Formats: sequence, C-alpha cells, structure tokens
Amino acid sequence: MQTFKITNELQAVCGSQKTRNGFKHTAALIKNGQEITNTKISYLNRTWESYKYESVLQKLLEKSKPFLTPDEITAFKTAIAAGGRRGAAQNKSAAWAASLGDALYSDKMGGNLKARNDWKIKMINARFGKGLILPDDWDKLDEKIKQARLDNALRILK
Repeated sequence: MQTFKITNELQAVCGSQKTRNGFKHTAALIKNGQEITNTKISYLNRTWESYKYESVLQKLLEKSKPFLTPDEITAFKTAIAAGGRRGAAQNKSAAWAASLGDALYSDKMGGNLKARNDWKIKMINARFGKGLILPDDWDKLDEKIKQARLDNALRILK
C-alpha cells in the first residue's frame, strides 16, 4: 500500500493485488478518515506509467470530482503530478546509499568486492522491498559481473 497526501484532510490510498489473469491497482479517496469513493484498474501485463499507481490515481480523480471542491481538485492534480518526482527522489536516495558501499567496504577499509555488492543489494532492497528479483544464477556469477550489473542498475536509479 502507498498513501498519497493531497491535503491535510484528503489522501489517496493505493494498493496492488494479484488477479487470476494478472493484477490490479486499487485506490481509495479518504477525507477526514472516511472513504469517499474508490476505484480499480485491472492489468494483464505490466503498466506503462511514469510511476506506480499513476493511472489509478487519475481514474480516482475523475470519479471523485463531484465530491471535491475546486481547490481540492487542483491539489489532487498537483499530487498526481508530484507522485513521479517523489519516487524519483527516493530512487536517487537509494542509489546514493547503495553507492556508499564502495567507500564503506573498500579494500583500504578491509572490505572486498563481495561485501560491496552485498551492500548494494541490501540498499536496493531497502528501497524496493521484494521488487528486486535477482537472476536464478546470481550466486554463480563472478563478483565483477555482479558489480557491473548493480552499477548499471544504480545508474538507472540516479
């Protein structure tokens, strides 16, 4: 679940669930602790969004307009637009923290390449939870190959 704060009284709570044929994103609009309305979008494959829940938030906004003031509608649009930037900032922070492993576990500090790679995985997992899926043969790969792949992932996050 992820909560998007719209105003002090208004928030959208989004979630994701598996379905028989794929998955769905759900969103509920909460005002002063009471659910106003909700919606969902079902997907068969991945989504084409700039950030997770973008489409369901837009659908929730359209469904919610009769219940909202013009100022709340404007704030909701702003929250949707800011959603991607917030995720990008969190990604950059995770990439920065993961990159610290190169300094913390440098050869001069008594570390090694495996320790640096393990730190990077730990920091990426801290950001995405179970969203990081390593290849089945990850443990069999050479540490230099792991480093190259992790560094490329961190470049994308930055």
